[in-house]
Amino acid sequence: MNIPFLDSWRKRQQPGSGMALPDAAGRDPEGLAELLSECELLRAHAQSAGVALDDSPSSLEELDQLQPRWREDPELESWLGNDAGLYLGTVIVRTVRGAGWAIREGDGQPVVMLANGREIDVVADGTAWAEDGAPELSQVYAEIAER
Repeated sequence: MNIPFLDSWRKRQQPGSGMALPDAAGRDPEGLAELLSECELLRAHAQSAGVALDDSPSSLEELDQLQPRWREDPELESWLGNDAGLYLGTVIVRTVRGAGWAIREGDGQPVVMLANGREIDVVADGTAWAEDGAPELSQVYAEIAER
């Protein structure tokens, strides 16, 4: 995978240099979107359950129907929740006009910015979904898409 901003980011990561990702993300939004859309653990988990993640809103509905067996493993739950949030963000960015990825200053958290300036913390939504099943990923998407 060719993600140009990662090469320069890795080179600049020296002790005390701070995080370079926000600046690099602004220069290569497609590379950032590609990186954040990988969601390997979620994609593997979904595939093993027979769910194809095609970056569509309907795939969010299918994820909402999965049996939450991952809740038996707190470490898996955390990673899966992060991936679920990134996948939710990927669907939003690819299907909602004017939506795009941004890296929040301060904590470096990837968020989705909507055309109206609203910031969506998709990782928090994904984590809550993995832990409790709510909010449903499809519901979060529906609320965003209707605006």
